[in-house]
Amino acid sequence: MSSSIFPASIMSSGEMIDPHVPFKDVQNSDKLRLLISKLNLCSKLYDFHNQDQDSSEKDIKRQTLLEIIDFFSSESPKVSEPAMFAICKMCGNNLFRDFPPKRVSFSSRGEKEDEEPSFDPAWSHLQLVYEILLRFLSQTSLDPKIAKQYIDHSFILRLLDLFETEDPRERDCLKSVLHRVYGKFMVHRPFIRMVVSNIIYRFVFETEKHNGIAELLEIFGSVISGFALPLKNEHKLFLLRALVPLHKPKSVGAYHHQLTYCVVQFIEKEPKLSSAVIKGLLKFWPVTSSQKQLMFLSELEELLEKIHTDEFEKVMVPLFQRINCCLRSTHFQVAEQAHFLWNNEHILHLIMCNRHVIIPIVYLSIEQNSQNHWSRTVLNLAQNMMKMLNDVDQELVLSCQGQSEEAKSASSVVAERRRLTWERLENIARFQPVVGSVSVLEETSACIVSC
Repeated sequence: MSSSIFPASIMSSGEMIDPHVPFKDVQNSDKLRLLISKLNLCSKLYDFHNQDQDSSEKDIKRQTLLEIIDFFSSESPKVSEPAMFAICKMCGNNLFRDFPPKRVSFSSRGEKEDEEPSFDPAWSHLQLVYEILLRFLSQTSLDPKIAKQYIDHSFILRLLDLFETEDPRERDCLKSVLHRVYGKFMVHRPFIRMVVSNIIYRFVFETEKHNGIAELLEIFGSVISGFALPLKNEHKLFLLRALVPLHKPKSVGAYHHQLTYCVVQFIEKEPKLSSAVIKGLLKFWPVTSSQKQLMFLSELEELLEKIHTDEFEKVMVPLFQRINCCLRSTHFQVAEQAHFLWNNEHILHLIMCNRHVIIPIVYLSIEQNSQNHWSRTVLNLAQNMMKMLNDVDQELVLSCQGQSEEAKSASSVVAERRRLTWERLENIARFQPVVGSVSVLEETSACIVSC
């Protein structure tokens, strides 16, 4: 750790005690000094890539870490400033480190292959260090006004950098620690939100590589639920500029559940944001990935359950143009999911209230699915929808049928015109003389190909 983060002057706390002495063998007045000695002992690092090297020293350090955890559990001491410094110094020395670049392998088709998570060989010590840090932060006697000198912006920034680790066990510990820091230090909350926003911006718009997005979103799910109303402009910008663009990366499936939860939390807080969120969802809608389409449709259903009528009317036309594409999908799960939207009572109510706008957009796709879709499930769903529409508004259905017949007739005319045009072009090309290997047109004629 740099001297700017942990100045050595703070450590002038008198004569230290032998760190190998058990806590039970010293007086209460000396226990904090013994704690500092043990923390200093645990600040030394060892190479865990070679398990046989320094094995006895590693065992001593591990036993000392366990002693410190027991001390916090049984004594519940009021930690002095030198002890705070020693705790943060020991945790920083052990935890704050750079990770090697991840080697990404690709399949023969050029797709990224999923790899097994990488586990840190030093986890037997790291886990205990995280436990000590968490117990320190969880103390009721900890004064944030004093502790913020050591749990400062530099410490938090390095802590957030650790979410890049490939070890899922470490990310889980980090999640608990960061959540505790956010709850304990109100003065650091804006800084934490800003740094997390920057991590998301860099992930979405630059690298698309980060291992801890799911964990960060999980933390912010509970943070968002605690936002006061009305929402600050800063929080709305976080939703629209950070959370909504998170739908863009290819790896959205790794954190989509947590992302949906965060977005829904915002909509529950302020329903007026729902139309802006749905517009963003449509902007990043996947075209070639059926799995991502299923995720988006699932999230869309949750959003539509929360939306108000006036916000729904702002987005219903582009929204159902996209749903219409999903209804026509040859991937049966996408088509099924799109049909299932009609099974939701709230969404069905919104559709029926605006049926004169929505039904003409989707009618042709529903009709075609009810007649000849290859999936029996989709066929039955479409037939049920047709029956329901006839029961609700037969006049509208007849009108849509008329428009459908006109569209089919116009499509047939265009197809016939295209066929005749290509036939004419083939006939013209068949009678042209050939000079060398190049066909020369004796007489050019304008041909319009209607597509």
